[in-house]
Amino acid sequence: MKIGLLLTGHAPDPLQPLRGDYDAMFTRLLAGQGLEFDSYDVENMVFPESIDAADGWLISGSRHGAYEDHPFIPPLERFIRQAYAARIPIVGICFGHQIVAQALGGKVVKHPEGWALGRQDYEMSDGRIIRLNAWHQDQVRDLPPDAKPIARSAFCEYAMLTYGDRAFTVQPHPEFDGNVIADFVALRKGTGTYPDDLMDRAAESAALPDDSAALARAIGDFFKTGVVDVPA
Repeated sequence: MKIGLLLTGHAPDPLQPLRGDYDAMFTRLLAGQGLEFDSYDVENMVFPESIDAADGWLISGSRHGAYEDHPFIPPLERFIRQAYAARIPIVGICFGHQIVAQALGGKVVKHPEGWALGRQDYEMSDGRIIRLNAWHQDQVRDLPPDAKPIARSAFCEYAMLTYGDRAFTVQPHPEFDGNVIADFVALRKGTGTYPDDLMDRAAESAALPDDSAALARAIGDFFKTGVVDVPA
C-alpha cells in the first residue's frame, strides 16, 4: 500500500543529519506494516499530480499555523476535501490534525494558556490513558460536522479525531521519540519562545516510555482497514 507523505514543514536543519526529516521519522514509525512511502514538499508547493497518486495520505506537522496566510494552505485544503470526498484515507498529525479539521469546516486557534511540550497523558474515550509526545500551541477548538473525538488531555480537548473510515487525526507527535524531544529542547531552550519550566519537564520526560508504537499500529491499520483501534 502506497502512502503519500505531505510535508507541511521540515525538521530543523541541525537535527536532520542525525534524525532525518519528518518523512524519515514517519517511515521509521510505520515500518514493518507493509506500507511504502512517497514524499511531497507541499510547504514549498510540491503537490501530488492527483489525489489518486497514493492509496492514502499522511499530513505532517509544521511550524506554521493552519489559520495563517501561506501559499500552500488553500491548495492543501482543496486536496484534503477532494481526497475526503473520494474516500481515500487521510491521517493528520499535529498541523495535519488541525488543517484537516479546518478544511472540513472546523476552527483552529492558538491556545491562550501556551504550550504543550514533551510527554503528555491522553485519556481515550474508553478511559484508558496513553502517553505521547507533543509540541504545539495551536489546537482544534470547533469540530467539523463529521468529526468524532476519541481522546483528550487537560490541555487539548480534541486530541484525536475520527471521521468515519475517511480520516484519523492526532494532535500529538507519535513520530517524535524521546531523542527528538531532547534534541528539540537542546536546540530551542533559551530562545524566549518556550517557558523554561515546560522545557525542563519535556527534557525530563524524554527518557520515559511512551505509547507511540501502539499509535503507529493504529495508523497502519486505519490505512488498510478504515477502522481506528488504538491497542492497549
